[in-house]
Amino acid sequence: MNKDDIALKTSRTAKLYFNGVRDEDKPYNLWRTFDKDLAKEMSLYITGQFYSREKIPHTTRQLVTVAALTAISKPEELKLHIHAALNVGCSKEDIAEVIFQTSIYAGVPAANTALKVLKTVLEERNEQNEI
Repeated sequence: MNKDDIALKTSRTAKLYFNGVRDEDKPYNLWRTFDKDLAKEMSLYITGQFYSREKIPHTTRQLVTVAALTAISKPEELKLHIHAALNVGCSKEDIAEVIFQTSIYAGVPAANTALKVLKTVLEERNEQNEI
């Protein structure tokens, strides 16, 4: 795959995943602050070559990501990927269930943190009354 194809896939996947996410919450913009060239390369790899893979559906990829970020208790990154999960079609109920399932392995405090993040995202999207 050539650079133009990867750039196109990066753009399409970023729009799919991160639509509605504030610019200041997008890691790419943080990376650019420190190294524009490296930021571009990281984005082309992470979003254009990895997130865009079609080995598993985007919904599955994002639910796995939500579970992993819940388990390692990374609320800022989790917020970004809860937005992405909702953007690709995951239901609020499925996201909450993944968080609850993760509590068995990562602990209730990690799940509570993740549920607070989910609640915040739903409030930001005006979708809090729908679960």
